[in-house]
Amino acid sequence: MYTPAPTPAPVVPSTTYLALGDSYTIGEGAAEADRWPVQLAKLAQQTGLGVQAPDIIARTGWTTAELQGAIQASGNHRTDYGLVSLLIGVNNQYRGQTQALYRTEFRQLLATAEQFADGRAGHVVVLSIPDWGQTPFAKGRDQDRIGIEIDQFNAVARDECRQAGIAYVDITFFTRSAAGDASQFTTDGLHYTGPQMRLWAQQALPVVQGLLK
Repeated sequence: MYTPAPTPAPVVPSTTYLALGDSYTIGEGAAEADRWPVQLAKLAQQTGLGVQAPDIIARTGWTTAELQGAIQASGNHRTDYGLVSLLIGVNNQYRGQTQALYRTEFRQLLATAEQFADGRAGHVVVLSIPDWGQTPFAKGRDQDRIGIEIDQFNAVARDECRQAGIAYVDITFFTRSAAGDASQFTTDGLHYTGPQMRLWAQQALPVVQGLLK
């Protein structure tokens, strides 16, 4: 009796992923598996998107200029990433740099992110800056002022993304809702644990699904 061969499972295209940023991208103080880009890739895989574990160019303390310099020094000249994410700016605010400077340098980073994605703005996603003013680290500081300035920097990023046709995902409100919950923060009281960063990944997931559909 003839038995037909089983139908092979569909091959899921593999999407390379590059994450650019600072301490929030590397998840300072948290396990590597808890980093939000790593969690995003795994969530995407669970929905059938073949997003690979991310390459990461990020370091604690980096401003926009320092990230751009590190990218140039990295030797990574690839232009074939299927997805590029960017989360940067908290150190610009922390160091008292101007929003005008941030706008100029952030715009340059958006162009760099597009280059990594072969010029496709539709394959780049930006996450908003967390509000460190609501962390235990900020106790005793002017938390209201920090929050206002974070909003101003995020408004710049949102506007630049709109002009460039790049997706922007707001995760700042999650970081504000974490205030008072010690389980949301690593031992330094400034950075976030896996459960908080999972919220960011979940927030970005439907946007990434739309970009990669």
